[in-house]
Amino acid sequence: MQRNLVRMMPLVAALTFAAGAGMAQSTGATGGGTTGSGSSMTGGGAAPAAQPGTGTRNAETNKDDQLARGDRRFIQEAAESGMFEVQAAQLASTKATDPAVKSFASMLVDHHTAANNELVQMANSRKVELPAAPPRAMRLEVEKLGKRSGKEFDQDFVRNVGIKAHEKDIRNFEKASAGVKDPQLKAWVTKTLPTLRDHLAQAQKLPQSGRANAAAAMGNKAGS
Repeated sequence: MQRNLVRMMPLVAALTFAAGAGMAQSTGATGGGTTGSGSSMTGGGAAPAAQPGTGTRNAETNKDDQLARGDRRFIQEAAESGMFEVQAAQLASTKATDPAVKSFASMLVDHHTAANNELVQMANSRKVELPAAPPRAMRLEVEKLGKRSGKEFDQDFVRNVGIKAHEKDIRNFEKASAGVKDPQLKAWVTKTLPTLRDHLAQAQKLPQSGRANAAAAMGNKAGS
């Protein structure tokens, strides 16, 4: 019996080491978007890492029961869309071919990163768990965007991120401005909403939106 235990000890030690290494590797693979710096495109169609500071989901979290369920859900959804827009804009800030689109994307990175960081601080103070990355559908959208190039890339980014994503944001924020209970969260929504509207207005003016060309065509038709 003792001899068998002695023989098993190296195997147990090896399994323990392997399990520890696997956990470390898993943590490194999934935690890049939570603690590391969000990186822009480094070639090909790879999507940038998740924005730093947005992953605050912990194994053990004591939820703040004083925060309304609707407030908590809005914070989580706003964090998801904020991360998605930062990742897509990071991609466009290096891959867009039109300088105006590239400048627009850089502005989105700056504004949404700042707003996301404020949201993270609020979530942390209220013990709200935030996702470490956008939902799968949003991640796939960034991957799909990364496979495009040239004018097609610019149009896809402007229409789907600059316009479509911001129209959705504005609807959610307008609803939240009337529905959230937490005073600090309401103030953040009120402060952020005009910025989102400005982003949408700027995106609609870009030629890649298709709306500027349509408006010009309508004007020419009316004047003829």
